[in-house]
Amino acid sequence: MNLRQMEVFRSVMFSGGVNSAAELLHVSPPAISKVLSQAAKTSGLILFERVKGRLIPTPEAHQLYEEINRLWTGVERVRDLNNELASGTHATLRLVCSASLAPYLVSRTVAKLYEKFPRLQCRVQVVSPDMINTTLLDRTTHLGIALAPHEHPNLATIKSYQCGLACVVRSDHKLARKAIISPKDLIGERIIYSPESTQFGQTLRRAFGEFGSKMHKDFECTSSTTACWFAQAGVGVAVVDQLAIAGGLLAGLEVRPFKSLEKLQVRLIRNQFRPMSVVESAFVHYFDMIWSEALNFE
Repeated sequence: MNLRQMEVFRSVMFSGGVNSAAELLHVSPPAISKVLSQAAKTSGLILFERVKGRLIPTPEAHQLYEEINRLWTGVERVRDLNNELASGTHATLRLVCSASLAPYLVSRTVAKLYEKFPRLQCRVQVVSPDMINTTLLDRTTHLGIALAPHEHPNLATIKSYQCGLACVVRSDHKLARKAIISPKDLIGERIIYSPESTQFGQTLRRAFGEFGSKMHKDFECTSSTTACWFAQAGVGVAVVDQLAIAGGLLAGLEVRPFKSLEKLQVRLIRNQFRPMSVVESAFVHYFDMIWSEALNFE
């Protein structure tokens, strides 16, 4: 007997008749009778005898019922697990992301995710692009959200985006009066710089162009988010990726577009040999939605 035939047979045995089994399984009595007839034919046994209009189980039917009942406990566990996986009841999600992506995009995406999967077990690590690759390759994390990611043949890009640059200064800085800030405007200013050994440092070097040599680059830090904190304290002027200032999370800072053709790549990436789960696919959907609604820098 196949599982459907076992289910119908079990329901008839449990409920005591065709009509009761039909109510239990939400189908018509003729449908129950048809499957029951197929079950008897498939098993090669006489499962019931009709006595005064009632179905009476044979001894063989009772023996089968005991075994099917034991089996059905496992079937119901499979169904329960399927429902839990689909609803994220026991789901886990391990994320790694670049520092600029954590304060707004990733945090808002995870908040959305918890609305759909309230029992989700989630862990987020903020790491360098190199570490994002490493954790995805050794499968200790599920998804990477990387700013300026490094290519690897075993990693697949799920979604990719672009963002430009922005200039952040304290509200009392003279540049706060300008609508758009160009590299020329930064001549003579102390720039909170990123080391040129980093990808972002190379991006800034190209963005500043010929005016870069006329800026003061005596303070360095490796994170755009950190650069915003020091700009907030009055250390200098920071040119950062637009993700670092998304949502206006830092009080006392003015944000202005920075005139440059330079664009930074943002990618959602995974290990290409590890298919995505329901929760991971939902994260990608919500991240894309947050980006499109609030952070479309195209």
